[in-house]
Amino acid sequence: MAARNWIPVRGAQGRHSRQAHADMPEGTYEREVSKEGFFGPAAFFHHRRPPTGWSKFEGPLRPRAFDLAALNEASPSPWAATRVLGNAAVEIRFWKLGGPMPALARNADGDQLLFVHQGRGDLFCDYGRIAFEAGDYLYLPRGTMWRLSPQGPAAILMIEATGGHYTLPDRGMLGPTAVFDPAMLDTPAMDEAFRAHQDEAGEVAVEVKKRGQVSVATFPYNPLDAVGWHGDLAPARLNVRSIRPVASHRYHLPPSVHTTFAADRFVVCTFAPRPFETDPGALKVPFFHNNDDFDEVLFYHAGDFFSRDNIDAGMMTFHPSGFTHGPHPKALKAMLVQPKPATDEYAVMIDARDPLDVGDGAAAVENTAYVDSWKAAE
Repeated sequence: MAARNWIPVRGAQGRHSRQAHADMPEGTYEREVSKEGFFGPAAFFHHRRPPTGWSKFEGPLRPRAFDLAALNEASPSPWAATRVLGNAAVEIRFWKLGGPMPALARNADGDQLLFVHQGRGDLFCDYGRIAFEAGDYLYLPRGTMWRLSPQGPAAILMIEATGGHYTLPDRGMLGPTAVFDPAMLDTPAMDEAFRAHQDEAGEVAVEVKKRGQVSVATFPYNPLDAVGWHGDLAPARLNVRSIRPVASHRYHLPPSVHTTFAADRFVVCTFAPRPFETDPGALKVPFFHNNDDFDEVLFYHAGDFFSRDNIDAGMMTFHPSGFTHGPHPKALKAMLVQPKPATDEYAVMIDARDPLDVGDGAAAVENTAYVDSWKAAE
């Protein structure tokens, strides 16, 4: 697609800063309105009051929050897991697994990303075995046959690139080893534990998902019986502790800089601990913004979620594109001065180019009071 020839306007009115996200006029709150997420033309407004100080918010555009940790039903199959959000390009499920999967799974609809929120154990697949623990991303190329064998209960955030593929984002001038070196991607090994798993006796079912429907192929043996492989396509593991966030001490960077994986119509970003900005005039909390081209989803994994109030690990927020959002009132008190030197949070963000639909399972664990959490500061 040819580069966009944006309409070339440039202007300024009233009291304003010269640098975005820094040195705002005293007593004002900045709001960004931008095209294509944070990559296109943008305008920066300075308001006398927080732009999210609504007294009432009704209709389908309201911000929503779901307590996924309250989903108590565990399923042995990933295809029976609760569908939280989705559209034609991405499907987000939350899966609780009580023990080893009795069957194998294969996704014929798209690449699969498993984010391990809780639990540890082994992933067995065509390519071998790889251990997993909380905080791991497990990338599974479309068509991979796999099963999880956790040592106890596990909770998994599943993100499917429906009809598409996962890639790494372009790091541009930062270079290809910024944020994480691709050498940190671990691949499965055909080790002794994998060979022992191959010798499983009896029938083994393979649950294949295609076009949202599940077919089952049953073998009189374990079909994970490969003795070797070679090539440049394989599952991979990346732990959030291996991510080294880009940071600036003088400028609050947009969330897109934390992109970990990219797909055709969405991206997956990771928020990991990073130093707060130290420049006295720099904003030190996420800026108010209108992201009118992307739906924003945030899954809270661990830590102290500094820009949100009454949000705990295992919860997910959903901000449809089209309205202004930003930090909660308590977070605004530290807009320019933070009591700690660094953030202490791990979270997974999905930014979707197309509108997302809420699944029935998510609606059952919704916190309907979330929309009121931006009301006037205490």
